[in-house]
Amino acid sequence: MFEQAPQDLVLTILGSHLVHREGEPREHTTVWSGGLVALLGEFGFSAGAARVALTRLVQRDLLERVRDGRMVHYRITPRAAAVLAEGDERIFTLGTRPGEGGRWTVLWHAIPEDQRVARARLVRRLRFLGFGQVQDGTWLAPHDRSTEVAALLADLEVAAHAGVLVGAPAAVPDFADFVPRVWDLDALAERYGAFVAEFTNAATRTEPRAAFVARVRLVHAYRQFALLDPELPEDLVPPPAHRRAAVELFHRVYPALAEPAQHHFDGAMTP
Repeated sequence: MFEQAPQDLVLTILGSHLVHREGEPREHTTVWSGGLVALLGEFGFSAGAARVALTRLVQRDLLERVRDGRMVHYRITPRAAAVLAEGDERIFTLGTRPGEGGRWTVLWHAIPEDQRVARARLVRRLRFLGFGQVQDGTWLAPHDRSTEVAALLADLEVAAHAGVLVGAPAAVPDFADFVPRVWDLDALAERYGAFVAEFTNAATRTEPRAAFVARVRLVHAYRQFALLDPELPEDLVPPPAHRRAAVELFHRVYPALAEPAQHHFDGAMTP
């Protein structure tokens, strides 16, 4: 279930190991390009593929290239810092929201074809906020997401092409019957089960390199649930099978591997 895309993997690595130093925000910290290339090599990517991924992250305004003589370093941009902060909020609170229903958010958009990059970014970040696609251009999420959506539309400069409505489902027809048309809940439960099976023994990997690889794989797999699990109200549908076990596993293993994994990351950042 570990789906590797080198650009996403770079952000996972930096989000998990680019810690605040001396009171500075993590976007002020630079990392050595050779170190990032070596760390991506731990997951099977060639040096060429790693450097292409880094270049594309610069083009997406997620990394900034910094030269120090003949050495090339990178630092995350303010945009990337905001994306990582949003991701941290989502994944570290996953499965902890109140179980009762209430307000829901509907978003619809008609973004022009010449802004398809912004449209693709909108879709990915809507899924990360728990939205599911009802039909082309129409998205639905439990909970009031209007604040997050307003910030997202402003960031992507597409607010003029979108509308947002917050309200409650009608009692008739039964809204619970509609929900499985928007989210594949059976597949979600199976994925949670696979996560538990794959990472149950991950905390035993205490050697620095093994801990780093295990921790990155863990958080990279777990963050996919932010795109898949809308955290539906439990008075509407039961919570996904294995979700509680997956959440408890993540919160136990992720900090347990932190020290040796950080040691390996810091070592790679030394030219």
